[in-house]
Amino acid sequence: MEIDAYLNAILFGVVTGTVARLLTLRSDYRQYPTYLHGRIIHLSLGFIAASLGALAIPALLEMQFTAVTFLTVAATQFRDVRNMERNTLTELDGFELVSRGNTYIEGIAISFESRNYLVMFTAFFTTLAYIAWGWFPASVVAILSFIVGLSLMSGSTLKDIVDIEQSEISFDGAGLYVDNIYIMNIGLPERQEEILEHGMGFILKPKNINIITTIANLGQRQAILHDVSVSLGVFRDSGTPALTPLIKRDLADGRLGVFILPLVKDAEKAKKVIGAVPVLESAVRMPSESKPIRRNKT
Repeated sequence: MEIDAYLNAILFGVVTGTVARLLTLRSDYRQYPTYLHGRIIHLSLGFIAASLGALAIPALLEMQFTAVTFLTVAATQFRDVRNMERNTLTELDGFELVSRGNTYIEGIAISFESRNYLVMFTAFFTTLAYIAWGWFPASVVAILSFIVGLSLMSGSTLKDIVDIEQSEISFDGAGLYVDNIYIMNIGLPERQEEILEHGMGFILKPKNINIITTIANLGQRQAILHDVSVSLGVFRDSGTPALTPLIKRDLADGRLGVFILPLVKDAEKAKKVIGAVPVLESAVRMPSESKPIRRNKT
């Protein structure tokens, strides 16, 4: 069979794959990827990934097995996408009033790489369905692929794993506290007045032993501070270390004391923002699943 016979199937696969990348590419409150140039870069990479996935099926059917080896080249290119995102965000992070942190950056970089693989598989399976059964079954496969791609975008958030409560901030001498959790030492009375005026405190209570270890991760804590500062603003400027949002933990029970300095001082909005912070994959720990603990339970 000539390659022209596969033209419609290839075009269908390329289009559905590119649409899948468009659906999973959103500029949210973090303003990344930026509009317009960042989106153009990622849509172009999505088009390339869709083309690779769509062309793989005709190459296999025509016994052009050597042509399929370009998929290994694609894997290398997508790893470079992760490196590009990591390097870009790391450079930008140095200019944030409240940084993302390396753990958050790595999670974003991995997600950009993985979504190109989703695009490639979407184009691969829709092209296969088009050749085998026609355009209607291929459309069903495309819709299912879109649903899978969108579902993989929505991971766990903090509201799923902790209880969030507002708490008063107070000073004991020079010590700043959220509830009974020590945050930092502030000696200047002027700074203490600013913190009492603009600061807010929250307590995050983990729901089980696994969550205690997860929210103790420094990268997860930094992600909370960054998202709150981006969404609600932050009352600070460079060169003012006393006006720094911080999170400290209660060593006795694993609770987190969250101290923030939002420009929009709205407790309900702050709780919603904290609850919507993604649970970083690299921060997740499952100590209850370790063999010694499981053995003791039995």
